[in-house]
Amino acid sequence: MSENSPLGLFGRYLSIWVGLCILAGVGFGSLFPALFELVAGLEYANVNFVVAVLIWVMIYPMMTQVDFSSLKNLGSRPRGLCITLVVNWLIKPFTMAALAILFFEHIFAGLVEPDTAKEYIAGLILLGVAPCTAMVFVWSQLTRGDPGYTLVQVSINDLIMVFAFAPIAAFLLGITDIVVPWETLLLSVVLYVVIPMAAGYFTRRLLINKYRNEGTLKRFANRLEPLSIIGLLATVVLLFGFQAQTILEQPLVIALIAVPLLIQSYGIFAIAYGWSYLWKVPHNISAPAALIGTSNFFELAVAVAISLFGLHSGAALATVVGVLVEVPVMLSLVAFANKTRRHFP
Repeated sequence: MSENSPLGLFGRYLSIWVGLCILAGVGFGSLFPALFELVAGLEYANVNFVVAVLIWVMIYPMMTQVDFSSLKNLGSRPRGLCITLVVNWLIKPFTMAALAILFFEHIFAGLVEPDTAKEYIAGLILLGVAPCTAMVFVWSQLTRGDPGYTLVQVSINDLIMVFAFAPIAAFLLGITDIVVPWETLLLSVVLYVVIPMAAGYFTRRLLINKYRNEGTLKRFANRLEPLSIIGLLATVVLLFGFQAQTILEQPLVIALIAVPLLIQSYGIFAIAYGWSYLWKVPHNISAPAALIGTSNFFELAVAVAISLFGLHSGAALATVVGVLVEVPVMLSLVAFANKTRRHFP
């Protein structure tokens, strides 16, 4: 991958940085537990102020890239959009829930305490219900996807997420016998979807109205990108610091969580990419459509898991493992999509 890769230095090695932050978090959490307990106590209504700020730092730059005016092209080439929406909202959440239940209530039942297993299931479900937003633009660019069409796909997904995330999450968590406080779930959607989306929208309009060109907006987003990555890595350190004792006592837990995530990721890509091939959708639409369905809006999943279950919960841990798994998986799928380009129109 070239030095000019859209992933940038940090993005190209994100899994390595996340892994180092996991080690740092576990180390600091075991050495300075009182410090992490102090940070954990800075919360109101299950919203931790430190983590909330870090997650806003992660999400806001992504939302400045979403252009809702692109929705006027909604009817153009509908097949790719149909694949994206069906996979993201009618298939992916339910397959993730099924895999989570299969592994943690049956296959791994003897390895994990039942109450902890429920929390891992909840975290995996939250990942499955949150389709990717910002990194989609990177995956699209790496596969030479149609940037305008990708923008339409992301914009409509974000709008649907405002209304569909909470009901689907509540339903799937409910079937696993987890009691979900609706007020907390809706508050999480407002805090981590609606507010950053509104801030991103108004920032975008302000910059375009003032400077009258998209180049200024892109430069602004590029300047914010390091903040987004710093917010992500700092959140990983905190979450693994809060979970340090659990991880040290059960070091295989990360591998156990990763298993259903890996199966889900490659399975969802196979469904979307295979469907695109059968429908003869052009590759510059097929590849981004499949990759959107495969990746997750893990920032939202992390935030909601913390709000619903707490900083020290297995649900929060499961969502952060999603970060560790996602980047190498997505890069392998990008490589596969590029190698199979010749088989598409």
